[in-house]
Amino acid sequence: MRTLTDDRLHKPSVAIVGGGLTGAAIAYHLANSAVPANIAVFEPRPEIGRGLAYGTTDPAHRINVPASKMSLLPSDEKHFINWIAANDATADDADALAPDGHQYIRRALFGRYVSAHLQPHLDAGRIDHIRAAVVDIARASPHRWRITTDDGTSHHADVVVLATTHPPPGIPRELREGVDDDARLITDATLPGAIDAIAPTARVVIVGTGLTMADVVASLDQRGHRGPIYAFSRRGLASRGHASAPHEPFGDFTGSATSARALLRSVRETISRAKRNNIPWQPVIDAVRAQAWTFWPKLSISERKRIVHRLRPFWDVHRFRIAPQLKALLDRRQADGTLTLKAASLVGAKAFPDRLEIKVRPRAESVLETINADHVILTTGPAHDAILATQPHLASLARQGLITADALGLGIACDRQGHARTSAGASHSDLFIAGPLARAEFGELMGLPQVTTYAELIAGEVAAALARFSAPQDDKLVSAQ
Repeated sequence: MRTLTDDRLHKPSVAIVGGGLTGAAIAYHLANSAVPANIAVFEPRPEIGRGLAYGTTDPAHRINVPASKMSLLPSDEKHFINWIAANDATADDADALAPDGHQYIRRALFGRYVSAHLQPHLDAGRIDHIRAAVVDIARASPHRWRITTDDGTSHHADVVVLATTHPPPGIPRELREGVDDDARLITDATLPGAIDAIAPTARVVIVGTGLTMADVVASLDQRGHRGPIYAFSRRGLASRGHASAPHEPFGDFTGSATSARALLRSVRETISRAKRNNIPWQPVIDAVRAQAWTFWPKLSISERKRIVHRLRPFWDVHRFRIAPQLKALLDRRQADGTLTLKAASLVGAKAFPDRLEIKVRPRAESVLETINADHVILTTGPAHDAILATQPHLASLARQGLITADALGLGIACDRQGHARTSAGASHSDLFIAGPLARAEFGELMGLPQVTTYAELIAGEVAAALARFSAPQDDKLVSAQ
């Protein structure tokens, strides 16, 4: 049994479930706000702020945007690069500076930066890091939440923020039926040590051709792998590169993006206009991303579905660009014949003692292709449409009807203030959806500028909710085993 000190008895409380970038940013802004509150972040990892993306220690993993565009503070774009300079943080990374003059730093460094800015608040007791996984969330009373962790402890809070991590990729039926229980199938390459057993000459098949595929190839190459790699996806689309020189966002889509068709037409016309002005396509996509916050809510659900289901694969490879260092690596591996990128569909898989046999149908071809592999790695991206089943506390909330999946299969339903919606469509005033899981409502919450902007918005909404609670509160006074 644990009782908090008297100076905290009259403060309302917030439980932030998930301590990656989103959860860390919300906690940071709340700790800096004028609203007195007890802030608890539930995160099993040793540090808050690293999460899945920035918790990697692999030196081959780099951010895919210039460091100058990354910041914990949306109002201060230079916050991160100034911190880098002040701490000489890239002194051990000779490859950080790309030919375009921008720094594409190792992802672990950004995690270190976020963690460093949370630490003073942790030291001062303004933020409490609870190193445990949440297994259940339920109403303790009409205006209180009970959060149960995997060690059997119960905590209570006035407000809960779901800053849950990305779910793992979904395993295609062909792999489940053919090689699902085989150790040579790697279903989540983001797990520590996932690819350590791959020999330097091993034949590798990668299902997926996006940024995670690039990370895997970079990690293998860093470890001295020189065997053949065959990567495929239905369209064979790989992430595009950055412009050779910086440009301001180009184009205005706030009025023209009235439907999926109209948005596509407007983007194409704007890219043509940019080309006539010697401007590359990248600033046009940057403008779409920045303005999505404005035009996305005006689109009907049916039009949002069309964009997600028909245009998303093309959007992803243009929006999520690859760092120049990784692009050079992929180009080199393709040129020397050790990396093949294909547009193909998975048809079947079978395990043999000496190999995994993967059958694919190359796009626009009728003849199947058989690839023999020593390892198969799945890099198809998070299965957001199955998010409610991937973590016990989300499954529990869903069973109670307190949250529901969004209509687009991107995450969890919420309103424009980030309040979670119930299965009946009502909004909670004390339960928030944070981070990319709110994309169906906001349109673009995967890029870091949008993530930190949304985190600041949610922190403001949470602060307003906390301010409505009158003291004294029975605020997580006891944690009972």
